[in-house]
Amino acid sequence: MPNPWTGKGNPYSRTEVLERLHDTLSKGLPIIAAGAGTGISAKFIEKGGADLIIIYNSGRFRMAGHGSTAGLMAYGDANAVAMEIGEYEVLPIVEETPVICGVHATDPRRRMWHWLGKVKDMGFSGVNNFPTHCIIDGKFRQILEETGMSVKKEFEMVALARRMDLFSIVYVDAPEEAKAMAEAGADVIIAHVGTTVGGSVGVVDATMSLEEAAKRTQGIIDAGRSVRDDILYLSHGGPINTPEDAAYINEHTDAVGFVGASSLERMAVEQSLTDLTREFKAIPVKRKH
Repeated sequence: MPNPWTGKGNPYSRTEVLERLHDTLSKGLPIIAAGAGTGISAKFIEKGGADLIIIYNSGRFRMAGHGSTAGLMAYGDANAVAMEIGEYEVLPIVEETPVICGVHATDPRRRMWHWLGKVKDMGFSGVNNFPTHCIIDGKFRQILEETGMSVKKEFEMVALARRMDLFSIVYVDAPEEAKAMAEAGADVIIAHVGTTVGGSVGVVDATMSLEEAAKRTQGIIDAGRSVRDDILYLSHGGPINTPEDAAYINEHTDAVGFVGASSLERMAVEQSLTDLTREFKAIPVKRKH
């Protein structure tokens, strides 16, 4: 049902969000979710027809000209930043598209049941696990796992969201994480294949080929399906940067759509502002001596 107070828009129940997504697929269209770090981004992402808008702290760094990985660093309270962007910039301007809140589930200072209650009360229609520790590896990841800031906290948050009737769309980096998220009750799983390439702050060497991304994505899909067969799968990151790249992944895997953050929001701003500024700088002017 639409918002009971306004008659339209957020928040939606978990079932309502899923119905919207399946309606998109029934029309032969892909599911497109987009990260938005500002209200104007969200406004025009919705106008472009995105199915979901996701708010997380990386959007603020991205739109401030920094790499999205800044969202994984101790540069602020990730949960508070996502809530602030949602409350003051995105939720007031988005009319119909479900808005999802990024939740830093491993923050030891939060009572997660209490925080998810605030997320729901604010008018978000679901949750996403970002910042996510699943994309951290090596010794630092091991330290996080051993000191109470494990990815298991993200699985627990998703299970709690399911009990609270919040839709969940989650990042995973590996097949075993897909299984755990499926067991926790995730509705949509995003195969995260790394930081997005390209643009002014995209990665260059720290990525993989598109073929490797497709193989990794399908491995994640197969793992999730071994637990449940009702989950939707999307791709994200790494070499998947353009509509053509996302189409390649859809064609070579069982993914049914794409999640764009840097590839939608940052790339759109970088090139268009550069080109438009150059056009203005090229206009004629009468010289005065």
